[in-house]
Amino acid sequence: MDSGAYLASQLAKGFARSLQQRAGRLGFSPGQFPILLELWAEDGLTQKQLLERVDIEQATMANTLSRMVRDGLIERRPHPSDKRAQLIFLTPKAQAMQDEAVDTAREADLALFDGFKTFERELMLEYIRRLLENAKKI
Repeated sequence: MDSGAYLASQLAKGFARSLQQRAGRLGFSPGQFPILLELWAEDGLTQKQLLERVDIEQATMANTLSRMVRDGLIERRPHPSDKRAQLIFLTPKAQAMQDEAVDTAREADLALFDGFKTFERELMLEYIRRLLENAKKI
C-alpha cells in the first residue's frame, strides 16, 4: 500500500505491540505511557493539563486514568483551590518504574529501526517530524 497515513497507522500499531510485550511485565500499557511521561516530568497535574499535553480525546483520557488508578499507578487528590478539579499524582509504584519503563520504550523504538544505519534512522525521524507538522495543518 502506498498510503502514508495507512503506513503510519501500521507503524504505530507495530510500536504499540512491541511496547506492550516489553511493558506488560512492568505493569503499564502503551496507552498509559504518554501520561506516565508527563507525570514523571511534572507530577500533580490536572486532567485538563494532561489533555493539553497528550493528544487524546477526553473520554479516552478519563478511561485511561481510571485504569491507571485501578492498576495502582496514579492517585487523585482534591485540588486545593478548585473544587471541581483533581490533581493526579504518581504512586510510589509508578515512580519506581520510571527508568526501566523509559528503557523499555527505547528498546521498542530501537527494535523498529533494526538494520537501519544511524543516519537512516535520523533521517527517518526528521521525515516523521515533518509529517506530523503537516498533519497539524490539516
